[in-house]
Amino acid sequence: MKEAKKYMNPYLGGVLLGLVLIAAFWVSGRGLGASGAVKSVVVAGVETIAPGHAETATFYTENKEGHGNPLKSWLVFEMLGVLVGGFLSGALAGRLKFKVEKGPNATNKIRLIFAVIGGIFFGFGAQLGRGCTSGSALTGMAVLSVGGFVTMAAIFGTAFALAYFARKLWL
Repeated sequence: MKEAKKYMNPYLGGVLLGLVLIAAFWVSGRGLGASGAVKSVVVAGVETIAPGHAETATFYTENKEGHGNPLKSWLVFEMLGVLVGGFLSGALAGRLKFKVEKGPNATNKIRLIFAVIGGIFFGFGAQLGRGCTSGSALTGMAVLSVGGFVTMAAIFGTAFALAYFARKLWL
């Protein structure tokens, strides 16, 4: 049987994430965040496909003001770096495989359905909370914002509260 490759020590990973956050503040003057990149891509896409709608809808006009081309946002390049870095990490660790990770009691279809539902809820929550976990929680906590600590507590508290109901997908 092939021996499973080990993951990075989570404490080391946390320290490295903190160093990346410090570097982001030093280089750009602001912290990390992923939802802004998605928003930039959506704005650029709608401007390309339906420019008339983008000019009249408040969401698109508010998110374009003062930014020029939304695809030139540094957050877009941050997310591209995350995707490329994740791909390279998987390739170097020998984990680059097309598979659905799930528990023995779940089918691939059920796992993918729940992943899509979770992604939709996460995106909706990021829009309501004016930022994703990396923006609201990590960056907020880094600047000692009470909102950052509340966001992180809410994220982990909700995950803990809902874990009981989703556990059969993994166990």
